[in-house]
Amino acid sequence: MPEPLKGGELNAAVTSALVGIHTEYLGRGPNTATTFHHGNVLTTLMYDVLTPAEKSLTRHGHVDAVTQIRHLFQETMEDDFRAAVERLTGRKVLAFISGNQLDPDIAAELFILDRPL
Repeated sequence: MPEPLKGGELNAAVTSALVGIHTEYLGRGPNTATTFHHGNVLTTLMYDVLTPAEKSLTRHGHVDAVTQIRHLFQETMEDDFRAAVERLTGRKVLAFISGNQLDPDIAAELFILDRPL
């Protein structure tokens, strides 16, 4: 059985998995993304995640609609995000917290694991 990923290799693998899931669901991924962990908390930040349609809606004052759409996307992707993190870390995800800031365009995916990495 291969050694579990640690440190930067784990961070890179989680980033790649979550960006891939995001791209699969939304047709485009973030411009950049990074993952880091401390203890039993793992966080992925994604920058420039909004689709062109969402950016257009935001520019035209439909911020609440874009926020609702993003919340629905995050709920829809949650099971896949959890599964990827559990597979890569070997830990159970106890809690998943996801959020978006529209300006600047940043998404945060926060995972609370059952034990430290």
